[in-house]
Amino acid sequence: MFIRNSGNSSSLNELVLFAFDDVSLPWRHGLRLQLSSFRGSVDGPSNVVIGLGGPGMPDNRVVTYFGTVRRVHDELWMWYVGAGDKDDQWQQRVCQATSQDGRTWARPNLGLVEYNGATDNNLVDLVGGHGHVTMCLVFHEPDDPNPERQFKMMYHDRIHHPSKMAVAFSPDGLRWNAWPGNPVGPFLEPIGGTKMNGAYLVNGQGGTHWSPSGHGRRLVTRTSYDFETWTEATSLGLRRDPLPPRPSVYGPHEGPQVHLGASLWNRGNILVGFYGMWNGHPSNDRRLVWMNIGLVVSTDGLHFREPIPDFPIIEAMEVDWQHKPHGSASTHFPALMQGQGFENIGDETLSWYAPWPEDDSDGIRVASWPRDRLGWLEPFLTADEGPHVITAVIDPENHALNLSLNVDGISAHSHLKVSVLDEQFQTISGYGPDDLDGPILSGLNHDVRWNAHDTITPMEP
Repeated sequence: MFIRNSGNSSSLNELVLFAFDDVSLPWRHGLRLQLSSFRGSVDGPSNVVIGLGGPGMPDNRVVTYFGTVRRVHDELWMWYVGAGDKDDQWQQRVCQATSQDGRTWARPNLGLVEYNGATDNNLVDLVGGHGHVTMCLVFHEPDDPNPERQFKMMYHDRIHHPSKMAVAFSPDGLRWNAWPGNPVGPFLEPIGGTKMNGAYLVNGQGGTHWSPSGHGRRLVTRTSYDFETWTEATSLGLRRDPLPPRPSVYGPHEGPQVHLGASLWNRGNILVGFYGMWNGHPSNDRRLVWMNIGLVVSTDGLHFREPIPDFPIIEAMEVDWQHKPHGSASTHFPALMQGQGFENIGDETLSWYAPWPEDDSDGIRVASWPRDRLGWLEPFLTADEGPHVITAVIDPENHALNLSLNVDGISAHSHLKVSVLDEQFQTISGYGPDDLDGPILSGLNHDVRWNAHDTITPMEP
């Protein structure tokens, strides 16, 4: 099945119609969109899931999340960036952690890369641990016919390929072979990626798009079909900097910007993205930047929009402003950074983040919501005025469909009804609100049935 005229005609086994997706839910009457913000806090220790490593470990000074979480076999793997205190200079390397539930993480003893005279650590083997990797974006494709490329990584290495894109391949996600053709493109700091219609789409911060200042951070996307050859041109997906006739800013760190693109959650018919909401001080002083994490959506992986402009889906507010990870509020304002990784586990939706800048990060945090409840629609008209929403046309491709709802707030004073309409907005016989097999109840996954139908069956033309 697929949603017609959505920009993505791929046949899918499941469609997820989020309240904030105005392509899938275009017709609305008397409904207000609300988003659910997670109060992350830049200094709160309660939701730290990977803290600093032990003495002598390669991540005992900095643990930051310009990385990736992927499900591998029956567990979650995280590739994150760490720095230790035994280096002569600031140097970050890629570390690995594993988890069953997304909250409790273990550092495996990989024995692959020497640090501080020993290999008893969780460093993955990327350029032998000799690079300065600021971020890594990992794809896991177990069905790749080349077993040496079931894991793919785009990364940014300030030692070997400064201001360039580099890629690596791995059979197991732990031992990486940097591609001999590196670098594969000009500057891009990759933070999010997905695969759509056979193409890899990687977004981040970079590209060459005009702005009054000649600088500015924006979400841009590069594309490849083989993970080796990438477009030099970028698709400009989201910008926040003011353009004329608005007053222009001229400093590279001043004003509203998009920090490092958006991490992407591919739900089939829609991409959900988290991006850094850079807000620079008029003085152009980076220490005074404050940054929440915002929400964007896309149907094609190139063009993004905010359902509610400037809404913080994860707030960076301090819990105790006098005790930041490495300093005080006079050193840095509250700021967060996102990474690639979303997961539905049980009744929860999880995503991970860390304090920004990197050397101010003492660990990776987890944000959580009730499963898929990042936002909702609520009526502001009375029942007599009939608040309702109508989906876009869904093509079942001659398959019977099941419908389930993620709904809350049903009570003796509120109710919800569902009808199935044809393309002319007429109720199909047997699928009207009076044909429902019992009331719709609150729940994360409430199955909807009609008296004579357990499924929505394809209609004769």
